[in-house]
Formats: sequence, structure tokens, C-alpha cells
Amino acid sequence: MPRQVDHEERRRLIAGAVCRLADESGLEGVTLRDVAGRAGVSMGAVQRCFRTKEEMLLFTLGHIGELIAERVRARLVRSPAQSAASALGHAATEVALLREEHRAEARVWLAFVAQAAVSAPLAESLRTNYAALEAMFARLLAEAAADGPAGVPPAPRQQARTLLALADGLTTHVLIGHLTAHQAQEVLHGHLAGLWGHEGAGGAGGAGGDPPSGL
Repeated sequence: MPRQVDHEERRRLIAGAVCRLADESGLEGVTLRDVAGRAGVSMGAVQRCFRTKEEMLLFTLGHIGELIAERVRARLVRSPAQSAASALGHAATEVALLREEHRAEARVWLAFVAQAAVSAPLAESLRTNYAALEAMFARLLAEAAADGPAGVPPAPRQQARTLLALADGLTTHVLIGHLTAHQAQEVLHGHLAGLWGHEGAGGAGGAGGDPPSGL
């Protein structure tokens, strides 16, 4: 059993090295040799964990998705008494990767999205990640509709799909400089305010998630 734990820890260590290299030079700059050097392990250690570069990239993509999911879960656990509407705002903010400390992670995530356009295995992994996030959004929307104001719209699955696409798109807009993180947060809060029947984004702090000034 300890050997298996060490193996998984090494796989995560290698995934972290892949992320750092991908952030610096894109996925095309990731080689098994460079990953071994960045992770501080031998080539043989990398090859014992992953038979091919594609297998290594697939694991790394899943690793990034799990990091995001862990932050969402931690955010919800920290405030168990919050409303479903507020929980949804927090979750969407985490998924959008708008915070400065998550900027490198956002760059790597988008590198994987671009690569998935020409890689069926990566595309399948991304679809799995997105499906899980969509299901979480739909659950929170359904809970908000059950105990929230009458203005909450029906069709939680469709609304979840829209919110996920918005959060995902905001990641790109911030990375390329079309929007600042503050502006992106205002867009997100404005959308959520509309879901709960509030007018405009002026009440964004109460529509779920952190107020823009918290970025």
C-alpha cells in the first residue's frame, strides 16, 4: 500500500512539473526529459509513471480539474450556512479562475483546451470535467429555485450550461487582456443578479460570490 501512495504522489509531482513547463512554453514545449528535470526525478521514474507523453498530459489535465474542484468544495464547506445562490456565485468565481494567484493555472488550462481540439482523448477528459461542473451548477440552481425567490428561472440544467460557458469564456477574456479581473467579476455578478431577479450588477455582492473589490 505505501508503494502505491508514493506512486500517486510522484504522478502529482510530475503533473505539477508539466504545468510549470506548459505555462512557460505551451504544451508543445513539454517533453518527458524536461519534465523529469523540472520534477527532480529520473527519466526512468517518469516512464514508470506514464508510458507516453499523451498519458502524462491526460493525467495532468485531470489533476488540474481536481484542483479546481477541490477549491470549489472547500469554498462551499467554509460557509455551510450560505444560501444556494451565494454558493453558486462562489463556485462560478472559482471555475472562472479570475484571481491573480490562479492566472498561471488559467494559462495552462487554456493550453489544454486548445490541444483538445486536435486530441480526442484530451477532448473526452475535458467533456468529463465540464459535465461534472455543469451538474454541480445545476444542483445549486435547483436548490436556489426550491427555497429562493419566485424570480429564479426554471430549467436549471440549461441555466447551468449558460453559466459554465460564461465562466469559461471569462477566463480567456481576462488572460488576453480584453477584460480586467474586476470587469469579469462584474459580468459574472451581473449575470447571477439577473438569475435571481435583481436589476443590474449594483447588488453583485449579494448575488453570490465575492464583491469585485475582493479580487
